[in-house]
Amino acid sequence: MVAALACLLAPSAAPAASGSALASSGRAGGDELSPRLAKLARPSVRSAPVAVQADKVGLPAEGPGSLVRDGRRALVEVRFSRGAVAGAGALRTAGAETVDVSRRYQTVTVAALPAKLAALSRVPRVSAVTEVLTPIASASTCPSGGIVSEGDAQLRATEARTEFGVDGQGVEVGILSDSFDQDGTAETGATVDAESGDLPGSGNTCTGQSTPVDVLEDFDDPDASDEGRAMAQIVHDLAPGAQISFATAFTGLTAFAGNIEDLAAAGADVIVDDVAYFEEPFFQEGPVGVAVSNVIAGGADYFSSAGNNNLISGGKGIASWEAPGFRATSCPAGVPSYATECMDFNPGAATDPTLGLTVSAGATLILDMQWAQPWNGVSTDLDAYLLNAEGVLLDKSELFNVTVSERPFEFIAWENTTGAAQNVRLAINRCDLACDAEGAGDSGSPRLKVALLQNGAGVTASEYPQSTGGDIVGPTIFGHNGAADAVSVGAVRYSTTTAPENFSSRGPVTHYFEPADGVAPAAPLASAAVLSKPDVAATDGGANTFFGPLVSGVRRFFGTSASAPHAAAVAALMLQEVPTASPGEIRTGLVESAVPVGTAGPCAIGGGLVDAVGAIEFLLAPTPASKPPCTPPLSPPVVEDEPPPTPSEPGGGVPTPTSPTTAAPRSAKLRRAPATFFRRRPAKILRTEERLARAVFRFGSNEAGVAFLCKLDRGTFRPCRRRIVLHLAPGPHVMRVKARDADGNTDRTPAVYRFRVERVEG
Repeated sequence: MVAALACLLAPSAAPAASGSALASSGRAGGDELSPRLAKLARPSVRSAPVAVQADKVGLPAEGPGSLVRDGRRALVEVRFSRGAVAGAGALRTAGAETVDVSRRYQTVTVAALPAKLAALSRVPRVSAVTEVLTPIASASTCPSGGIVSEGDAQLRATEARTEFGVDGQGVEVGILSDSFDQDGTAETGATVDAESGDLPGSGNTCTGQSTPVDVLEDFDDPDASDEGRAMAQIVHDLAPGAQISFATAFTGLTAFAGNIEDLAAAGADVIVDDVAYFEEPFFQEGPVGVAVSNVIAGGADYFSSAGNNNLISGGKGIASWEAPGFRATSCPAGVPSYATECMDFNPGAATDPTLGLTVSAGATLILDMQWAQPWNGVSTDLDAYLLNAEGVLLDKSELFNVTVSERPFEFIAWENTTGAAQNVRLAINRCDLACDAEGAGDSGSPRLKVALLQNGAGVTASEYPQSTGGDIVGPTIFGHNGAADAVSVGAVRYSTTTAPENFSSRGPVTHYFEPADGVAPAAPLASAAVLSKPDVAATDGGANTFFGPLVSGVRRFFGTSASAPHAAAVAALMLQEVPTASPGEIRTGLVESAVPVGTAGPCAIGGGLVDAVGAIEFLLAPTPASKPPCTPPLSPPVVEDEPPPTPSEPGGGVPTPTSPTTAAPRSAKLRRAPATFFRRRPAKILRTEERLARAVFRFGSNEAGVAFLCKLDRGTFRPCRRRIVLHLAPGPHVMRVKARDADGNTDRTPAVYRFRVERVEG
């Protein structure tokens, strides 16, 4: 390169002897337009496609050295002999759009159509009109790719990598979402992302990043969006040395729980998801929460998105409504005649059989109603009815909760197609023997809660917008997103550190029963467990290669779906620095080192915004816990002379959390049951030249002295050794294994490994 430059800069062996020799070169002189712009302004060139224009003027069509464009307009610099500020107006009159005016350099930068370039050169006192070329960036795509989330800087991950020499090497991060590489309409795919350095893979030229994402199970569906791949890009941005694995969470609730265990069994040290199933219980851990507890007991860290369901109206959080018990009153007109006992939404002396809500035009109202009875132990049957302002029934949910579903869950999704905002009313019926002599429930009065799961928009007002009289309004974190053992992550936009995202779900979470672990109803807790959620907040809206809305030419991934993998990636950096750190130590380090976000409280941001440098420093030198918890909103007594506002009269302040927090006890059953994992397993694709392939497995458990039960493919579980060798025929295979301890407790969620044997020619 140096020799080439020397050659180019060396004096000619036969220099021109006169000005006539220079003139004979054919170089145009005297025109204020640069030679390239003069060519671009020609009718035959300016009407051509952009790629042809670039070829005609001798420049690349895109990338460094190409013309900077704003659509069909080219960016040019117009230099004046004097009077540039005044001349800017004349340039606008000539058809240009002003981008910048520099009095110091007597230059006006404008965007102009090629057909207008000649007119710019004729503006008085213009001395030159030159093209602006796309600059070359000095940044390498290593270690984190061509497009890096702003969360890398906002959460100080880039500083942590430099200060502590960590990049996630030796740590595996498992991701659960919809799909990884199934969206055929996406602007990039996994292969392209690896080639650009935005994912690990065979095309990634950065040192140590050639191992592709290990996809245990993908979700092959026409509506797949590859949100999991966008999450993987975030992890790779902050922890580029970490290995990444993926499994879908979109094949059902129990399959989701199983894939959590599969990721841990496959070697994931940190696991993160961004999914919530509507039927996940509000008042106890469900199957996914149990799986989270199991993998954490085995040593894995678990992160989950807090959800995007907060709603603010008149300064109040209105996204949920909860009452301490069913208050019976007569039902409103419009519900079926067999519905005779309905919920009284007014906690005071007056009665109100409906909850009024205002639904935006075009929005879908999503109502998730649950009550405090355990899965498989439901005795009270509640039903939900949605009415319009005139009492016409719009939608209903009437599951047979006691005799069929055995879950305290009803769900309504109603789309407002009227073209205008609508005031609707929710009624809740208690269906006892008078309602249905065969399929109904008892006349119990359980605690009940309605959550508006709107993804941050669509409901603009609620009739009861604040906690009062024992009723609680606002919190929407639920299910495993608020699991006792998971790190629940709220969202703070990439461009600010002064406030959380309005849509980021608020806590806390309150449980009244042991986990739903099997078919038997769980026992009630001795006292309610109030879980401080979320735990921390992290970045959302960061840049990526393909996912999310296009904002000023950049794809941006918004929501707590983006914040959770940011936090998980920081955990990977922490684990590399301190490999022996337990899940509890990782969580404490993140919470206690997190930084404030404006005046936001713990129910919105937990401990605060994740700080990678501070989190690692905390691990190395822990200090006593000091962060306040999120507690239930204050629910003052009813003031009878101040009736609640209607949906058309929102107002008031944000409730103040005051109640004490208690730690959620772990089920004794969960502590006794051993967890199972693979210490050794064959490759995902096992190739052999022989008739059979040799596959070696070695099993492990979090308890000593356990026995193992194995099941291959469609066989049955049989006792097996800690290490086994199998000889398998070509085709797909599934190995399942579960541990049994000396007391007879058996892992209810076997470790699972799926692989394939392929015959190859020698």
